[in-house]
Amino acid sequence: MKKSKSSALLFILILALSFPIYSDEGMWLFNMPPTSYLKTKYNFTLTPEWLEHVQLSSVRFGGASASFVSPDGLVLTNHHVGQGAIQNLSTREKDLMKTGFYARTRQEELKCPGLELRVLQGIEDVTSQILSAEKPDMTPSQASEAKEKVIAALEKEYSEKTGLKCSIVNLYSGGMYHLYKYKAYTDVRLVFAVEYATAFFGGDPDNFTYPRYDLDVSIFRVYENDKPLQTPHYLKWSTKGLKEGELVFCSGNPGSTGRLLTMSQLEFLRDVSYPFTIANYKRRQALLHDYSKRGAEEARIALRNLFGIENSLKATVGYQSGLLDEKLMAKKAKEEKELREAFQKNPELEKEFGKAWDELAEAQKKYAAFFKPLVFFERAQGFNTVYFGVARNLVRLALEKGKPNAERLREFRDTNLASIQRFLLSPSPISDEFEIVKLTDSLAQLKEELGDRIETKWILGSRSPEEVAKELISGTKLKDYEIRKKYIEGKLEDIYQSDDTMIKLALLIDPVSRGLRAKYESEVESVENKNGALIARALFKLKGTSIPPDATSTLRLSFGVVKSYVENGKKIPFETTFAGLYEKSKKFDNKPPYELPPSFVSKKSALSLNAPLNFVATCDSIGGNSGSPVVNRKGEFVGVLFDGNIQSLPTRFVYTDEISRSVMVHSQGIIEALLKVYDAKPLVDEILGKS
Repeated sequence: MKKSKSSALLFILILALSFPIYSDEGMWLFNMPPTSYLKTKYNFTLTPEWLEHVQLSSVRFGGASASFVSPDGLVLTNHHVGQGAIQNLSTREKDLMKTGFYARTRQEELKCPGLELRVLQGIEDVTSQILSAEKPDMTPSQASEAKEKVIAALEKEYSEKTGLKCSIVNLYSGGMYHLYKYKAYTDVRLVFAVEYATAFFGGDPDNFTYPRYDLDVSIFRVYENDKPLQTPHYLKWSTKGLKEGELVFCSGNPGSTGRLLTMSQLEFLRDVSYPFTIANYKRRQALLHDYSKRGAEEARIALRNLFGIENSLKATVGYQSGLLDEKLMAKKAKEEKELREAFQKNPELEKEFGKAWDELAEAQKKYAAFFKPLVFFERAQGFNTVYFGVARNLVRLALEKGKPNAERLREFRDTNLASIQRFLLSPSPISDEFEIVKLTDSLAQLKEELGDRIETKWILGSRSPEEVAKELISGTKLKDYEIRKKYIEGKLEDIYQSDDTMIKLALLIDPVSRGLRAKYESEVESVENKNGALIARALFKLKGTSIPPDATSTLRLSFGVVKSYVENGKKIPFETTFAGLYEKSKKFDNKPPYELPPSFVSKKSALSLNAPLNFVATCDSIGGNSGSPVVNRKGEFVGVLFDGNIQSLPTRFVYTDEISRSVMVHSQGIIEALLKVYDAKPLVDEILGKS
């Protein structure tokens, strides 16, 4: 793409005006860090050795984050990140969510079936290989298909060559592609977990607020060949306090941001996606609360889903608040308008980039027309039961594994098959009564929203959603892991000839689901990739690495300072203490969700009440950063990120550090509680390097 010097200079000027970087904004790639900025503003030299050590000490924990904190494979994350594993190990008789857990010896550590942790070993730029597959005369759909074939081939090649799990990440909306190489660990054991009441003190009312008083921590250990993993890369613990203005870094896997989205994409989220999502979360929340009222055991079962639903609901409402903010949207619109007007004044730029926004806007209109069918069928909103998730994976596994790797659905390519099979064969408790309740409600919602569709009529006929749900749940044998194994190891004919009700349901809706998915990929996703890449590629090429790509659920480095702020005329301190925890519990008469567990009630006199418990910093973060280690200049562990305040949620689209803050559990607070509340001195000795 050749441009005149004047065009390039004009475009650079436009971008400088339209896309400023605000303060310490950015979730930066480890192979493209803001080295100069950190040196200029903070006099901090970010060395390759520092980066490599933090990268190899960081852990991907499902869709969130964690870190190694000892040379013997000890991994620390949030309690809410490890919650699924903790719940899987709980029973009616022994509820680890309620009582907490501490393995005083390594023999007492509990294996967590199905849990896989990953550590990023390296990153390789494969942009040229992938973009070379796209030819000038291709439609967006054809270009996307051509690039997907190259991506599948590269992932398979590198995985076989390295023995690592390799996946290619789309950056800058398709302007850049990096191949990430992960070492996966599947023998993971629970070492320590606080009580749920301690981890989530304040419950949903305090979620996404500050000041906070949560000890949101759980600790696991990675094993290799049935022995604790020996790793030279782990974060040494800081035993010193933090000061106002101190520079800190956050290393984690932020989920997604939308700072490079166009106005039409933002408007789709505001007008279509978010309203539906919020209403759906509220519906699920009400359902779970009603089920919890049936009894203590039902409440325990519902908690598995309730935390995630309420957390996602509050987060999405916060994201939507940003898009409903007239000033924020006016600012985004002004930036886009100035950029487009500048293009229109330059024939070369207009020819290359001018249609990008219009094509993206048209794609959003098409997306809105089939958004609900896509969500209810392909994304399984209408079939809310774990059994359907299992059945669909079994059906698609059988259908896909006979195809060439590059022609499969992405999630069933060779590099992902082991993880899918591990998921299908990992035991987890299932309550059929609870599954019937969930499925009944989602089928009722399917009927309300898409009752005229022939597929809905096939599924429900003249029967009630509850009748159909009971029939589907009672007629499946997929709770039996041996039966799942037979389907995995069997042939496609075994799936077709199955009389299992969930298998039959998955087969019934697979054609319409695939059709909707193909429509989305050809009419929306490929158009977004092509045109988003045009805008973002130009931005990247002319601004270099001064603008980081949007978050992609991969390892990023952000930074900021420990900093108090002013809200409604009141100064909010940068850290809270154990004294504040007890004061708040007393204020609410020690009643849920401010009820302290017996361990904290009985050990109050032993604690140093002025010890810091939580703190805030201006580090840029988003969902997925939960469990991220926060380190100081020396790379020492000073805390673990577990939340953001409510003002941080709109930064999904526009960053500001005026009052937006990430919220962390303080390293000193963790040690204080481990020693004086949980009597876990051997664990503390290991963390502090004394054992």
